[in-house]
Amino acid sequence: MKRLRKKAKIFIVDDHEIIRFGLKNCIGREEDLDVCGEADSAAKALKDIPAAKPDLVIVDIGLEETSGIDLTRNLRAAHPQLPVIVLSMQNESVYGRLALRAGASGYVMTSQGVAAVVTAIHRVLAGEIYLSERLSARLLQEHLRGKGSGPTPSLTSLSERELEVFRLIGQWKSTGEIAQQLHLSVVAWVHILDSVSLSRKEIENGK
Repeated sequence: MKRLRKKAKIFIVDDHEIIRFGLKNCIGREEDLDVCGEADSAAKALKDIPAAKPDLVIVDIGLEETSGIDLTRNLRAAHPQLPVIVLSMQNESVYGRLALRAGASGYVMTSQGVAAVVTAIHRVLAGEIYLSERLSARLLQEHLRGKGSGPTPSLTSLSERELEVFRLIGQWKSTGEIAQQLHLSVVAWVHILDSVSLSRKEIENGK
């Protein structure tokens, strides 16, 4: 009698129901994968993941109450052996690096399509790091040149808080909403806007 191979359990964290639905359908078609749980917030994910015992977590970078980068960092701190793949619409040259620094094992742009998500899952479960060919080539090139710090000084000088402002600006949040969500003082807000304005053009151009 043929033994059934144990399916790898995947947990999905995304605050858009339609995205979770699409990911569940996509992953569910794979014979070796199974969705063991889902959450629409970081708080629910941190609460439910211990009981779900997933083999891998997919995290959307643009969660409402916190960033997927912060959730990735928290998950890695609480579950060091649990791999995380970050799913994002954001520029991979900047946020891909940020996700890796937070402990992610993969970074997938939504523009790459669902097939890339499945490929990323299989590679990460096999112990590999998944990045797009473009980002992988860029990181390798920087490493070989001895730079390893990014394409331009203005991009690498941005703090995580400044990059979070970029993400919220991309969601059409008002300045007041951003300041309130990130608990920024007027002085801190002005400083961040000054820093962000220096690098916005490079990020929008994907440099």
